[in-house]
Amino acid sequence: MQKSFDDHRKVLVTGGAGFLGSHLCDRLVARGDDVLCVDNFYTGSKDNVAQLMGHKKFEVMRHDVTFPLYVEVERIFNLACPASPVHYQYDPVQTTKTSVHGAINMLGLAKRLGARILQASTSEVYGDPEIHPQVETYWGRVNPIGIRSCYDEGKRCAETLFFDYRRQHDLEIKVARIFNTYGPRMHPHDGRVVSNFIVQALKGEDITIYGDGSQTRSFCYVDDLVEAMLRMMDTPADFTGPVNIGNPTEFTMIELAEKVLRLTGSSSRLIRQPLPQDDPRQRQPDISLARKAMDWSPKVSLDDGLVETIAYFKRLLAT
Repeated sequence: MQKSFDDHRKVLVTGGAGFLGSHLCDRLVARGDDVLCVDNFYTGSKDNVAQLMGHKKFEVMRHDVTFPLYVEVERIFNLACPASPVHYQYDPVQTTKTSVHGAINMLGLAKRLGARILQASTSEVYGDPEIHPQVETYWGRVNPIGIRSCYDEGKRCAETLFFDYRRQHDLEIKVARIFNTYGPRMHPHDGRVVSNFIVQALKGEDITIYGDGSQTRSFCYVDDLVEAMLRMMDTPADFTGPVNIGNPTEFTMIELAEKVLRLTGSSSRLIRQPLPQDDPRQRQPDISLARKAMDWSPKVSLDDGLVETIAYFKRLLAT
C-alpha cells in the first residue's frame, strides 16, 4: 500500500544546502521525514541548514551528483544545480554535467530503489518566449549555443531523461518548472534581480537596471514554492507534469526597483546597463494546471515577501 502524505519517509534532497533546498529540508524535517541532504557546497552553504544540524531526522552528506550515489531512500527531490547566471556561467561545462549527469545518476538511483523522484526544472526551458504567459505545452525558444545554454539546455535535457525513464522503466517521476523564486537564504552575490536590488539598496549603492527596465518577471516567495513542490510530489503516480510553479503576478524591473527603494527607505539611484545576451523580455507562468492538479496557488504578496527578504539581508550584511 502506498504511504499517505502524512506518513514519515526517508527522503533525499540533492542541492539540499542551497536556497530552495534548505527551505525544503526544513519543511520535510518539520513533518517528521528522515531527510538526507546532499550537496557539494559549490553554491550551497552549511549556514543554510545550521538550524537542522544535530536533529535526529536530518543528515548532511558532501557529494557531487555528477558521480553515482548509493543510499537507501523512498523519495528524491533533485534540486542540485547552480541556478543563478553568475554561478552557472562561471563553469558552464560543470553546470551542464550537473543537470545531465546528475539526472542520470539520480534516475538510476530511483530506478534501483523503486523511489519516486521530482526534478526541479525551470522556466528557463521556455527561453525568450514567443507566447505569454507561458503554458506547459509550449516548447520554448532557446538559444542552444548562447551563454545561458549550459543551464537552459541542461535542464531541458534533464526533463527529456526523466520522461524517457518514465516511458522505458515506468519510473514514478514529477517535473516542476520553477519560475523566479526569492526569499531568505538567497546568496547575496548570485546576480539575481531581487538579491541585487536589495543588497544595492541596503548599501546605498546605485541600483542596476539592465536594458530599459520594461522587461518583466513574476516573483514567487520561497514558502509558496516549497508548498507546491511538496504537493507535486504527492500527486497521483499518473500525474508527471511538467507543471509550472510560480506567481503569475507580473512586474517590470522598474516596478520591482521602486518597491525595494520604498521598503528599504534607500536613497539609491537607478542606473542603466545594457541588457545581457539572451535575457528574456517577459516571464510569467500560467499556473492553471497547478491549480487544478495540486489545488495550489501562491499566497504571499510581493510586498510581504520582500519585507521578509530585506530583513534577512539586513541581518546578513550586519554580520
